[in-house]
Amino acid sequence: MVAMRLLRGLHNPGLTKTKCVATIGNFDGVHLGHQAIIQQVVSKAKSLGVPSVVIIFEPQPMEFFQGKDAPARLMRFREKYQALSSFSLDYVFCLKFDSKLSHLSAESFVETVLVSHLKICHLVIGDDFRFGGDRKGDFSLLQVLGRSRGFTVENTPTQIASTLEENDDRISSTFVRDLLNQARFTAAQKILGREYSMMGRVIHGQKLGRQLGFPTANIALQRIKVPFTGVYAVKVNFKNGEQVLGVANIGVKPTVGNFLPSLEIHLLDFNDTIYGEQLNVIFCDKIRDEQRFDSIEALKEQISKDINDAKRYFSK
Repeated sequence: MVAMRLLRGLHNPGLTKTKCVATIGNFDGVHLGHQAIIQQVVSKAKSLGVPSVVIIFEPQPMEFFQGKDAPARLMRFREKYQALSSFSLDYVFCLKFDSKLSHLSAESFVETVLVSHLKICHLVIGDDFRFGGDRKGDFSLLQVLGRSRGFTVENTPTQIASTLEENDDRISSTFVRDLLNQARFTAAQKILGREYSMMGRVIHGQKLGRQLGFPTANIALQRIKVPFTGVYAVKVNFKNGEQVLGVANIGVKPTVGNFLPSLEIHLLDFNDTIYGEQLNVIFCDKIRDEQRFDSIEALKEQISKDINDAKRYFSK
């Protein structure tokens, strides 16, 4: 099987020798609603004998318009790309969302991106999809433009979270974000189709955990915002397939004056040196909120309690 390829920006060659079937969106979280659209794209592309393409944006449009006030991502670009690579797609086309792109009208976007660059023959979109700097891009306009520019359009009905007690909630990245913020990881897993996790490489930190008697693995988050904070029981997967249990603190560590998001994990019954390792951290259960302690001794006492709470959770 040919590996999925990454295409970046309109300045690089598009699909000049073949047509394609595509979809457009942020795909933050790659949840079941996204997966339904992707499966439609792959199936249609195979039936037509053309490549399948997912079009995404970096930064995401809300990040461009709202800056630090934009909602926290569920996934970094690398995590999203890895998730998309499991669906037999041929290409991910990543467009830089900048001032120029944000001012493109819906018709110009179709002509420049879909027709000229990708030679699209079929487009699959969610039923609530909107695009273009004028916000006039929707399913109806795409149908009209498709008839004149030689491509067809189909939409995917909204997916409903029927497996949850909120059985009338539409599946969305916002819904997943809300579930995670409530520490409802089992519910989020049903919407995502997998356990929620964050990936990152182990880096050198301040070594404070080791000084306190609880050595930690510091994960490079490469995020300016996280979807939730607190102390959690986690499972940590290594690239070699090994899994280790642990206690993670995600947030800003107010007691030690760190106000950028960080992820630190104390691995249970584990003493190896793992600097540089790429880890996948699965969040299982919330132990407590982040809090500021009046002294390092109080922090040490609480960490000991957190470890015992995590061990009790995993022993069930």
